[in-house]
Amino acid sequence: MLPAIPDLRQLRYFVTVAEEKHFGRAAVRLSMTQPPLSQAIRALEETLGVELFARTKRSVELTPVGADLLPEVQRLLASAEGLRPLAQSLARGEAGALSLAFVSTADYGLLPLLLRDFGARHPRVRLELTEATSDVQVDELVAGRIDAGLVIAPLPLRHATQLSWLPIAREPLVIAMSTDMAKRVGSAAGSVADSHAEWLDTPISLRDVAEEPLVIFPRRLAPGFYDIIMDCYGVAGLAPRVGQEAIQMQTIVSLVSAGMGVALVPQSLRNLRRTGVVYRPLAESVPAIETGLVWRTAEVSPVLAGFIEIVRAHAATMEAPSAAPRA
Repeated sequence: MLPAIPDLRQLRYFVTVAEEKHFGRAAVRLSMTQPPLSQAIRALEETLGVELFARTKRSVELTPVGADLLPEVQRLLASAEGLRPLAQSLARGEAGALSLAFVSTADYGLLPLLLRDFGARHPRVRLELTEATSDVQVDELVAGRIDAGLVIAPLPLRHATQLSWLPIAREPLVIAMSTDMAKRVGSAAGSVADSHAEWLDTPISLRDVAEEPLVIFPRRLAPGFYDIIMDCYGVAGLAPRVGQEAIQMQTIVSLVSAGMGVALVPQSLRNLRRTGVVYRPLAESVPAIETGLVWRTAEVSPVLAGFIEIVRAHAATMEAPSAAPRA
């Protein structure tokens, strides 16, 4: 048999008697008669197995145990009184936690904007952020270990019925290359620019770097992104020479800065400034990279619903993306 546990009513009676040091005054304050109050305090003492008050005909004083227990009971009651507003805040999505994963490309454009707006509107929500590739995020979502993810389309069809997709932004690919390579290629191509800024904005053809090693994500970790890049070469009638593979965008750009090759990256990566690396637009017409939010359709908490609302607002201000992920 489980031991008896004091209820909140008994604890409130205890605090009131301790503050008044008189059963009669405490009873008046509690809008009750004295006998039921005395019985409730006796029941509390029996439940706890200690005496809380030293009683005489003229006074009521806390015992040493009662005096030590009083602040703990006051804190407990304060916490209990906070349960209702906390529950209401949780129901409104104003408090709680959100576990969000994101691809590394989102870290340089989309993610900071979303987090800034969400933090301003939901300051009491605790964010748990994890960087992961799209395939890992989908697995984590299906397993219930994260609430939502910022991923690159397309999504695997095997999870289409379990997940909801909200496209947010589309952006073109640009080519990242070392400064020395950019100058060399630009000179060989005969490009002329009046300023450094104009030179960086001058489009470059994939054919001009076709012999350079390609630094890219492994296909097993980012199949959608990998295939888009390979399609760019295929449409241009080129066969890329994969030189290095890396699983983080920062690493890819670092390899480029070291002269290990070139990389096709989303345009937002221009915000990742690395010494010795420049980003040039492509002369060819290339597919856009689509980033969106994915979550479990059947599990939308109030906190997640608030985040989705902010994502929708951002999506509405950006270039209209496609309505669904590609197969």
